[in-house]
Amino acid sequence: MTTIVLAGDSITDCERRDDPAGLGDGYVRRIATTLGDAARVVNRGISGNSSRDLRDRWTTDVLAEQPALVSILVGVNDTWRRYDSGTVTTVEAFESNYRALLDSLAGVPVVLIEPFLLPINEEQVTWREDLDPKLAVVRALSTEYGTILVPADGALAAAGTPAEMAPDGVHPSDRGHDLLASLWLEHAKPAL
Repeated sequence: MTTIVLAGDSITDCERRDDPAGLGDGYVRRIATTLGDAARVVNRGISGNSSRDLRDRWTTDVLAEQPALVSILVGVNDTWRRYDSGTVTTVEAFESNYRALLDSLAGVPVVLIEPFLLPINEEQVTWREDLDPKLAVVRALSTEYGTILVPADGALAAAGTPAEMAPDGVHPSDRGHDLLASLWLEHAKPAL
């Protein structure tokens, strides 16, 4: 059976460790439900993870599953930590971390989900100055490595008000997770 690993932060995690199926209650569950028996879907999201955290656990959490396809959604915590704890991830460090993930996946189809932010207040509007260059890195790496890119940032912003799609600006509502899963399935279909 084909194994698909979806890795990332809390947007992917969605309480997966409290779920007997290990899928959580977000977009990963919706993808798994849609794919049914066609694939074994593995959720490897961990709340609070940055690109460095994902890089540090990559071998044991992702590569050990011997995936036929890997999906990555990471980046918003690389921005968020700058504003809530003063921990800065430079664009160069973010790119280095991301390249390490992609370099390990030679020959494996990869889906990159754009990190996104739907500002719900003026403070979060300023976060875009940190996130936008990281978003540009993900887009450029997707082109360079020939991955599938899921355009989550613009699609979520265009689908409704920020509060409707992600009440805190970061974590999707049920509607946001529905859209994220739909976008993923639409774009990843050629690789499935």
